[in-house]
Amino acid sequence: MTDSKAQVICLDGPSGVGKGTICLAVARDLDWHILDSGSLYRITALQVLRQFPDSGTDSIKVTQLAEIAKNLSVTYTEKDGQLMIVLDGEDVTQSIRTEQMGAKASEIAAIPEVRTALLQRQRAFLQPPGLVADGRDMGTVVFPDAELKIYLTASAEERAQRRYKQLKEKGIDVNLASLVEELRQRDERDMNRKTAPLKPASDAIIIDTTTLDIEQVTKEVMFWVNQRITR
Repeated sequence: MTDSKAQVICLDGPSGVGKGTICLAVARDLDWHILDSGSLYRITALQVLRQFPDSGTDSIKVTQLAEIAKNLSVTYTEKDGQLMIVLDGEDVTQSIRTEQMGAKASEIAAIPEVRTALLQRQRAFLQPPGLVADGRDMGTVVFPDAELKIYLTASAEERAQRRYKQLKEKGIDVNLASLVEELRQRDERDMNRKTAPLKPASDAIIIDTTTLDIEQVTKEVMFWVNQRITR
């Protein structure tokens, strides 16, 4: 159940702007809880693919998709300086980070019934002393009264370059042009969906990370944390 005394920091923005890394750094500095809301959609996507391996999203009943989302058992913990995502006792941190899961998650996130099913689950992560929430609609929908809202952005080309480098370092063969196109398509879906479209909250601080490295972005975010958050 949501605790009204707990503070919230929302970091929203499209895929590839470094939200996860920065949220973890902020949560560690404040010793707060963390919510990777995008992972909930990816985990839902994973469960959908596991339960309906031969079916497209359009062919699955909306009620079935919402039921899967509603019954997720997820916890977050830090391991070796990284966020570990656990589903029913299984470490799914890596398995949900594929491009396939990202694309499927974006499709699922456009379904109002799925978003409704996950809304209360996300709010339940708010516990004292506070929560750092990473997502796309944290400041606009999930925690509209958050003490601090930050919206991170960057060009699709720059975000694709970052993703390309990450995948190459993991030994995964990937096409840069395809990554750019996939990100643009995902942005288009996220920004134009009827329910909770991807956009900055009216009172969000917008930071363009296109020409900044992760240390510079973290420093900028922490400046605003120290301005707005009571420790």
